Amino acid sequence: MHRRILLNLSIAAVLGASGALAATAYAAEPVLSVAYAGSMGALMDKALGPAIAKQDHVQYQGQGAGAFGLAHLIAAKQINPDVFVSITPGPIEVLQKAGLIDTAVPVASTQMVIAYSDKSKYAADFKAAAEGKMPWYAVLQKPGIHFGRTDPAVDPQGRNIVFTMLLAEQFYKQPGLADKILGSTQNPQQIFTEPSLLSRLESGQLDATSGYLSAVISHKLPYIKLPEQINLSDPGMIQDWYSKVHFSIKLPNGKTDTLSTQPLVFYAAVLKNAPNPKAGEAFVKLMTSAQGQSMFKEYGYSAPKGGDLKAAK
Repeated sequence: MHRRILLNLSIAAVLGASGALAATAYAAEPVLSVAYAGSMGALMDKALGPAIAKQDHVQYQGQGAGAFGLAHLIAAKQINPDVFVSITPGPIEVLQKAGLIDTAVPVASTQMVIAYSDKSKYAADFKAAAEGKMPWYAVLQKPGIHFGRTDPAVDPQGRNIVFTMLLAEQFYKQPGLADKILGSTQNPQQIFTEPSLLSRLESGQLDATSGYLSAVISHKLPYIKLPEQINLSDPGMIQDWYSKVHFSIKLPNGKTDTLSTQPLVFYAAVLKNAPNPKAGEAFVKLMTSAQGQSMFKEYGYSAPKGGDLKAAK
């Protein structure tokens, strides 16, 4: 009995030491910090993040939020990630002007859709709209509909759903459609943070939301696909069609800005002041590799479009 106790204590000591060594080894791994557009959460946390952690022996730390909001936090040195991944060129341009990014590379693309909840009392109507049996914009005008979107002052998706509605006015010849569905541009009753938007939809708190096809597929949510004339997916349509619509918003700094459409392309860049630039470069390389592109496709993203974004000289 005494010998068995000593043996058990010895095994426990070895296991304890092994656990301590493993914890020490993990703690010694360098950190890779990635700030990304909030709609990318599922892809980042379930696929790309674990993959880079395994391949490069780093501790992956991701932070998702509205891309413009993140860009301004980075520019103000309030957060200091190694890599920034944005949707649309605008947030990248904020950091290029701040001298923190030279070149950003396209890693994927997407399109605007209307996501809806199968818990909504109007779920059957949304399904009919998705099948082309009734106009989607008519369902969104039904009484008591709770529609969600993000803040256009800090998030590209918040801007893009406004552009989609303005384009829909012209495409469907429905004057005033945007106001009827959205209310004011920054209607507080409809605006939520990007990471929480689809979660609220999944839980049934909202009937429908704006969404990127990539994020909606990642969350396995039902959705209504929109014509390319209003879904902002085709960079070739920007000059002759998408650029016909504009709107103004009040920015967090109190200034007013007039906005124009931008292509729904995701761009990635390593920050000039990255604490771990080597790991950052490896992560961007992973995203553009065949392996990374396969992950993007699995989570509902389309192939990247267009060329690199280079800082003006």
